[in-house]
Amino acid sequence: MNEERETMGLTKGERTYRLRALTDLWTGDLNGKSDRLITTGLLGSIRWWFEVLVRGLGGSACDPSDTKCEDRNHCVVCELFGCTGWARKFRFEVLDKNGKIREARNNAETKISPQIKKDEEFSLRFTPLRPIRVEEWTLLDAALRLIAEYGAIGGKTVFKPTDELSRAGETHHQDYGIVEILEVDPPITNLNITEVKKYVREERWRKPESKAKDADLAWASLKFFWFVGGKTLTRENTSDSSFNKVLGRKESKACCDCGQVHNPPNKCPKTKRHPKRESEHLVNRNDEISKWLAGSQRESKKVFSFKNPARTFGFVKPGLIDFNAVKGRLTNAWGQNGWDFLTGDKVIDQLFAGKGDRS
Repeated sequence: MNEERETMGLTKGERTYRLRALTDLWTGDLNGKSDRLITTGLLGSIRWWFEVLVRGLGGSACDPSDTKCEDRNHCVVCELFGCTGWARKFRFEVLDKNGKIREARNNAETKISPQIKKDEEFSLRFTPLRPIRVEEWTLLDAALRLIAEYGAIGGKTVFKPTDELSRAGETHHQDYGIVEILEVDPPITNLNITEVKKYVREERWRKPESKAKDADLAWASLKFFWFVGGKTLTRENTSDSSFNKVLGRKESKACCDCGQVHNPPNKCPKTKRHPKRESEHLVNRNDEISKWLAGSQRESKKVFSFKNPARTFGFVKPGLIDFNAVKGRLTNAWGQNGWDFLTGDKVIDQLFAGKGDRS
Protein backbone atom coordinates (compact mmCIF):
# COMPACT_ATOMS: atom_id res chain seq x y z
CA MET A 1 0.00 0.00 0.00
CA ASN A 2 2.83 2.41 0.86
CA GLU A 3 4.60 1.67 -2.44
CA GLU A 4 1.35 2.26 -4.34
CA ARG A 5 0.78 5.53 -2.46
CA GLU A 6 4.36 6.68 -3.19
CA THR A 7 3.84 6.06 -6.91
CA MET A 8 0.48 7.82 -6.90
CA GLY A 9 2.01 10.73 -5.02
CA LEU A 10 4.48 11.58 -7.78
CA THR A 11 3.61 13.34 -11.00
CA LYS A 12 5.42 14.71 -14.05
CA GLY A 13 2.50 16.70 -15.48
CA GLU A 14 2.45 20.49 -15.45
CA ARG A 15 -0.17 22.47 -13.55
CA THR A 16 -1.57 25.83 -14.65
CA TYR A 17 -3.51 28.39 -12.61
CA ARG A 18 -5.55 30.86 -14.65
CA LEU A 19 -6.04 34.10 -12.72
CA ARG A 20 -7.59 37.53 -13.00
CA ALA A 21 -5.90 40.57 -11.49
CA LEU A 22 -8.38 42.51 -9.35
CA THR A 23 -5.76 45.24 -8.90
CA ASP A 24 -2.48 45.98 -10.67
CA LEU A 25 0.38 43.68 -9.69
CA TRP A 26 3.72 45.10 -8.59
CA THR A 27 6.79 43.08 -9.53
CA GLY A 28 9.13 46.04 -9.98
CA ASP A 29 12.88 46.14 -10.40
CA LEU A 30 15.62 47.25 -8.01
CA ASN A 31 14.93 50.89 -8.91
CA GLY A 32 11.38 50.62 -7.63
CA LYS A 33 9.72 50.83 -11.04
CA SER A 34 6.63 48.72 -11.59
CA ASP A 35 6.58 48.69 -15.41
CA ARG A 36 8.37 45.34 -15.71
CA LEU A 37 7.35 41.78 -15.01
CA ILE A 38 9.84 40.19 -12.62
CA THR A 39 8.74 36.58 -12.32
CA THR A 40 11.04 36.03 -9.33
CA GLY A 41 9.00 38.69 -7.51
CA LEU A 42 5.85 36.61 -7.96
CA LEU A 43 7.59 33.35 -7.12
CA GLY A 44 9.21 34.84 -4.02
CA SER A 45 5.80 35.99 -2.83
CA ILE A 46 4.30 32.52 -3.43
CA ARG A 47 7.16 30.96 -1.48
CA TRP A 48 6.63 33.38 1.42
CA TRP A 49 2.95 32.42 1.72
CA PHE A 50 3.92 28.75 1.32
CA GLU A 51 6.16 29.19 4.39
CA VAL A 52 3.31 30.88 6.30
CA LEU A 53 1.08 27.91 5.49
CA VAL A 54 3.69 25.28 6.45
CA ARG A 55 4.37 26.94 9.82
CA GLY A 56 0.62 27.15 10.41
CA LEU A 57 0.32 23.39 9.86
CA GLY A 58 3.01 22.68 12.43
CA GLY A 59 6.01 22.43 10.10
CA SER A 60 9.07 24.64 9.94
CA ALA A 61 10.73 26.73 7.23
CA CYS A 62 14.44 27.50 7.09
CA ASP A 63 16.39 30.33 5.48
CA PRO A 64 16.97 29.38 1.79
CA SER A 65 20.11 31.52 1.69
CA ASP A 66 21.65 29.57 4.56
CA THR A 67 24.69 27.73 3.18
CA LYS A 68 24.05 24.88 5.62
CA CYS A 69 20.63 24.29 4.07
CA GLU A 70 21.86 22.13 1.22
CA ASP A 71 21.47 18.74 -0.47
CA ARG A 72 18.93 16.70 1.51
CA ASN A 73 19.47 18.59 4.76
CA HIS A 74 16.68 21.10 4.20
CA CYS A 75 13.11 21.90 5.19
CA VAL A 76 9.84 20.97 3.50
CA VAL A 77 9.68 24.38 1.77
CA CYS A 78 13.19 24.10 0.31
CA GLU A 79 12.34 20.59 -0.88
CA LEU A 80 9.95 22.10 -3.42
CA PHE A 81 11.28 25.65 -3.96
CA GLY A 82 15.01 24.91 -3.75
CA CYS A 83 17.90 26.28 -1.73
CA THR A 84 21.71 26.30 -1.81
CA GLY A 85 22.81 23.04 -3.42
CA TRP A 86 19.25 21.84 -4.08
CA ALA A 87 17.47 22.95 -7.27
CA ARG A 88 13.83 23.94 -7.42
CA LYS A 89 11.60 21.06 -8.49
CA PHE A 90 9.66 23.00 -11.09
CA ARG A 91 9.95 25.57 -13.86
CA PHE A 92 7.84 28.66 -13.18
CA GLU A 93 6.34 30.70 -16.03
CA VAL A 94 3.89 33.58 -16.31
CA LEU A 95 1.62 33.36 -19.34
CA ASP A 96 -0.65 35.89 -21.02
CA LYS A 97 -4.34 35.21 -21.66
CA ASN A 98 -3.43 33.46 -24.92
CA GLY A 99 -1.12 31.01 -23.20
CA LYS A 100 2.11 32.62 -24.42
CA ILE A 101 4.99 33.42 -22.09
CA ARG A 102 4.60 36.98 -20.91
CA GLU A 103 7.52 39.24 -21.76
CA ALA A 104 9.45 41.00 -19.02
CA ARG A 105 9.83 44.31 -20.89
CA ASN A 106 7.71 46.48 -23.17
CA ASN A 107 7.11 44.93 -26.56
CA ALA A 108 8.26 47.47 -29.18
CA GLU A 109 5.74 46.22 -31.75
CA THR A 110 2.60 45.71 -29.66
CA LYS A 111 3.34 48.47 -27.09
CA ILE A 112 1.96 46.08 -24.49
CA SER A 113 3.18 46.78 -20.96
CA PRO A 114 4.64 43.73 -19.23
CA GLN A 115 3.10 44.80 -15.92
CA ILE A 116 -0.03 42.85 -15.09
CA LYS A 117 -2.83 45.38 -14.86
CA LYS A 118 -6.21 45.34 -13.16
CA ASP A 119 -8.81 43.11 -14.87
CA GLU A 120 -6.18 41.30 -16.97
CA GLU A 121 -6.22 37.53 -17.16
CA PHE A 122 -2.93 35.66 -16.89
CA SER A 123 -1.69 32.22 -15.87
CA LEU A 124 0.98 30.76 -13.61
CA ARG A 125 2.41 27.51 -14.96
CA PHE A 126 4.35 25.04 -12.82
CA THR A 127 6.19 22.40 -14.87
CA PRO A 128 7.92 19.62 -12.89
CA LEU A 129 11.64 19.22 -13.50
CA ARG A 130 11.69 16.35 -11.02
CA PRO A 131 8.76 14.33 -9.64
CA ILE A 132 6.58 16.34 -7.25
CA ARG A 133 4.68 14.56 -4.50
CA VAL A 134 0.93 14.92 -4.14
CA GLU A 135 1.53 16.48 -0.70
CA GLU A 136 3.61 19.21 -2.36
CA TRP A 137 0.96 19.90 -4.99
CA THR A 138 -1.65 20.10 -2.22
CA LEU A 139 0.43 22.61 -0.24
CA LEU A 140 1.14 24.69 -3.34
CA ASP A 141 -2.54 24.76 -4.25
CA ALA A 142 -3.50 25.76 -0.70
CA ALA A 143 -0.84 28.52 -0.71
CA LEU A 144 -2.18 29.97 -3.97
CA ARG A 145 -5.74 29.90 -2.66
CA LEU A 146 -4.53 31.52 0.56
CA ILE A 147 -3.07 34.35 -1.53
CA ALA A 148 -6.19 34.74 -3.68
CA GLU A 149 -8.80 34.53 -0.94
CA TYR A 150 -7.05 36.09 2.05
CA GLY A 151 -3.74 37.72 1.04
CA ALA A 152 -1.96 39.41 -1.86
CA ILE A 153 0.89 38.64 -4.26
CA GLY A 154 3.88 40.58 -5.56
CA GLY A 155 6.92 42.55 -4.46
CA LYS A 156 4.67 45.25 -3.03
CA THR A 157 1.03 45.03 -2.09
CA VAL A 158 -0.43 48.07 -0.36
CA PHE A 159 1.18 51.37 0.58
CA LYS A 160 -1.05 53.83 2.43
CA PRO A 161 -4.81 53.53 1.77
CA THR A 162 -6.63 56.85 1.45
CA ASP A 163 -10.12 58.23 0.88
CA GLU A 164 -8.82 61.73 0.15
CA LEU A 165 -10.05 62.50 -3.38
CA SER A 166 -7.09 64.74 -4.14
CA ARG A 167 -4.63 61.95 -3.25
CA ALA A 168 -6.44 58.81 -4.41
CA GLY A 169 -4.64 58.70 -7.75
CA GLU A 170 -1.12 58.78 -6.29
CA THR A 171 1.01 55.65 -6.78
CA HIS A 172 1.68 55.26 -3.07
CA HIS A 173 -2.04 55.17 -2.33
CA GLN A 174 -2.83 52.31 -4.75
CA ASP A 175 -3.58 48.69 -3.95
CA TYR A 176 -1.51 45.98 -5.59
CA GLY A 177 -1.50 42.20 -5.73
CA ILE A 178 -5.14 41.12 -5.33
CA VAL A 179 -6.06 38.24 -7.65
CA GLU A 180 -8.76 35.63 -8.09
CA ILE A 181 -8.34 32.08 -9.35
CA LEU A 182 -10.51 31.34 -12.37
CA GLU A 183 -9.40 27.83 -13.26
CA VAL A 184 -6.88 25.15 -12.34
CA ASP A 185 -5.71 22.75 -15.03
CA PRO A 186 -5.73 19.87 -14.29
CA PRO A 187 -8.28 20.07 -11.46
CA ILE A 188 -6.85 19.49 -7.99
CA THR A 189 -7.64 16.44 -5.88
CA ASN A 190 -6.24 17.51 -2.54
CA LEU A 191 -5.22 15.32 0.36
CA ASN A 192 -6.98 15.88 3.65
CA ILE A 193 -5.42 18.07 6.29
CA THR A 194 -4.37 15.17 8.50
CA GLU A 195 -2.24 13.72 5.71
CA VAL A 196 -0.70 17.09 4.87
CA LYS A 197 0.13 17.82 8.52
CA LYS A 198 1.78 14.43 8.83
CA TYR A 199 3.97 15.26 5.80
CA VAL A 200 5.12 18.72 6.97
CA ARG A 201 5.91 17.39 10.46
CA GLU A 202 8.07 14.47 9.33
CA GLU A 203 11.34 14.14 11.28
CA ARG A 204 13.47 14.17 8.14
CA TRP A 205 12.90 17.87 7.54
CA ARG A 206 15.54 20.30 8.76
CA LYS A 207 14.63 22.56 11.69
CA PRO A 208 16.02 26.11 12.02
CA GLU A 209 19.29 26.02 13.95
CA SER A 210 19.09 29.59 15.23
CA LYS A 211 16.46 30.00 17.94
CA ALA A 212 16.76 33.78 17.66
CA LYS A 213 16.09 33.75 13.91
CA ASP A 214 13.31 31.21 14.35
CA ALA A 215 11.67 33.48 16.95
CA ASP A 216 11.94 36.48 14.61
CA LEU A 217 10.08 34.57 11.90
CA ALA A 218 7.59 32.76 14.14
CA TRP A 219 4.89 35.40 13.61
CA ALA A 220 4.86 34.68 9.83
CA SER A 221 2.55 31.72 10.32
CA LEU A 222 -1.11 31.00 9.81
CA LYS A 223 -1.20 30.28 13.54
CA PHE A 224 -0.84 34.03 14.07
CA PHE A 225 -2.70 35.30 10.99
CA TRP A 226 -6.00 37.20 11.05
CA PHE A 227 -8.34 38.37 8.30
CA VAL A 228 -11.37 40.66 7.91
CA GLY A 229 -13.22 40.61 4.60
CA GLY A 230 -15.10 43.58 3.15
CA LYS A 231 -13.48 46.19 5.42
CA THR A 232 -10.65 48.63 4.86
CA LEU A 233 -8.44 50.86 6.99
CA THR A 234 -7.81 54.17 5.33
CA ARG A 235 -7.10 57.88 5.70
CA GLU A 236 -10.38 59.78 5.84
CA ASN A 237 -8.84 63.27 5.76
CA THR A 238 -5.71 65.14 6.83
CA SER A 239 -6.55 64.69 10.51
CA ASP A 240 -8.10 61.23 10.70
CA SER A 241 -6.68 57.86 9.66
CA SER A 242 -8.16 54.55 10.80
CA PHE A 243 -5.07 52.85 9.39
CA ASN A 244 -2.73 54.86 11.63
CA LYS A 245 -5.12 54.44 14.55
CA VAL A 246 -4.70 50.65 14.37
CA LEU A 247 -0.93 50.86 13.88
CA GLY A 248 -0.55 53.20 16.83
CA ARG A 249 0.77 56.11 14.79
CA LYS A 250 -0.39 59.71 15.09
CA GLU A 251 -3.27 60.40 12.71
CA SER A 252 -2.55 63.98 11.61
CA LYS A 253 -0.59 64.66 8.41
CA ALA A 254 0.50 68.06 9.72
CA CYS A 255 4.15 69.04 9.32
CA CYS A 256 6.11 68.70 12.56
CA ASP A 257 8.05 71.91 11.80
CA CYS A 258 5.31 74.37 10.81
CA GLY A 259 2.00 72.66 11.63
CA GLN A 260 0.66 72.92 8.07
CA VAL A 261 -0.18 70.08 5.66
CA HIS A 262 2.09 69.74 2.61
CA ASN A 263 1.41 67.07 0.02
CA PRO A 264 4.30 65.98 -2.23
CA PRO A 265 6.09 67.49 -4.01
CA ASN A 266 5.52 70.57 -1.85
CA LYS A 267 8.16 71.32 0.75
CA CYS A 268 7.86 72.88 4.16
CA PRO A 269 8.14 76.68 3.78
CA LYS A 270 10.01 76.86 7.09
CA THR A 271 12.71 74.24 6.47
CA LYS A 272 12.60 74.22 2.63
CA ARG A 273 12.69 70.42 2.87
CA HIS A 274 10.21 67.61 2.45
CA PRO A 275 7.91 67.74 5.47
CA LYS A 276 8.31 65.51 8.49
CA ARG A 277 4.75 64.51 9.23
CA GLU A 278 3.14 63.81 12.56
CA SER A 279 1.75 60.59 11.03
CA GLU A 280 5.26 59.21 10.70
CA HIS A 281 5.57 59.01 14.49
CA LEU A 282 4.03 56.71 17.06
CA VAL A 283 1.52 58.07 19.58
CA ASN A 284 3.78 56.58 22.24
CA ARG A 285 7.37 56.04 21.14
CA ASN A 286 7.83 53.50 23.95
CA ASP A 287 4.91 51.37 22.74
CA GLU A 288 6.64 48.15 21.63
CA ILE A 289 3.42 46.72 20.19
CA SER A 290 2.89 49.71 17.92
CA LYS A 291 6.56 49.69 16.92
CA TRP A 292 6.18 46.11 15.75
CA LEU A 293 2.85 46.64 13.98
CA ALA A 294 3.99 49.80 12.20
CA GLY A 295 7.37 48.43 11.10
CA SER A 296 9.99 50.74 9.60
CA GLN A 297 11.68 51.52 6.29
CA ARG A 298 13.62 48.26 6.56
CA GLU A 299 10.92 46.18 8.17
CA SER A 300 7.42 45.45 6.92
CA LYS A 301 4.36 46.59 8.80
CA LYS A 302 2.17 43.77 10.10
CA VAL A 303 -1.24 45.16 9.09
CA PHE A 304 -2.31 45.29 5.43
CA SER A 305 -5.52 46.86 4.15
CA PHE A 306 -7.00 47.11 0.67
CA LYS A 307 -9.79 49.35 -0.56
CA ASN A 308 -11.16 47.66 -3.70
CA PRO A 309 -11.84 44.83 -3.26
CA ALA A 310 -11.86 45.56 0.46
CA ARG A 311 -9.92 43.26 2.75
CA THR A 312 -7.69 43.71 5.78
CA PHE A 313 -5.29 41.17 7.23
CA GLY A 314 -2.25 40.93 9.42
CA PHE A 315 -0.35 39.03 12.08
CA VAL A 316 0.07 38.90 15.82
CA LYS A 317 3.30 38.12 17.65
CA PRO A 318 3.46 35.57 20.48
CA GLY A 319 4.36 37.22 23.76
CA LEU A 320 3.77 40.74 22.40
CA ILE A 321 0.27 41.10 20.97
CA ASP A 322 -2.57 38.57 20.72
CA PHE A 323 -5.75 38.33 18.66
CA ASN A 324 -7.91 40.03 21.29
CA ALA A 325 -5.60 43.06 21.34
CA VAL A 326 -5.70 43.37 17.54
CA LYS A 327 -9.46 42.95 17.52
CA GLY A 328 -9.68 45.73 20.11
CA ARG A 329 -7.69 48.08 17.88
CA LEU A 330 -9.89 47.24 14.91
CA THR A 331 -13.03 47.79 16.98
CA ASN A 332 -11.68 51.20 17.95
CA ALA A 333 -11.42 52.02 14.23
CA TRP A 334 -14.58 50.37 12.87
CA GLY A 335 -16.94 49.92 15.79
CA GLN A 336 -18.22 46.52 16.92
CA ASN A 337 -20.71 45.64 14.18
CA GLY A 338 -20.60 44.81 10.47
CA TRP A 339 -17.45 42.71 10.29
CA ASP A 340 -16.14 39.28 11.25
CA PHE A 341 -12.67 38.60 12.63
CA LEU A 342 -11.25 35.40 11.17
CA THR A 343 -8.18 33.80 12.78
CA GLY A 344 -5.67 31.54 11.06
CA ASP A 345 -7.10 28.28 12.36
CA LYS A 346 -10.43 29.14 10.71
CA VAL A 347 -8.60 29.99 7.49
CA ILE A 348 -6.95 26.56 7.58
CA ASP A 349 -10.39 25.00 8.07
CA GLN A 350 -11.64 26.76 4.95
CA LEU A 351 -8.56 25.96 2.84
CA PHE A 352 -8.99 22.27 3.63
CA ALA A 353 -12.79 22.27 3.97
CA GLY A 354 -14.25 18.78 3.74
CA LYS A 355 -10.83 17.14 3.62
CA GLY A 356 -10.41 15.69 7.10
CA ASP A 357 -10.05 16.86 10.67
CA ARG A 358 -7.55 19.38 12.07
CA SER A 359 -5.79 17.07 14.54
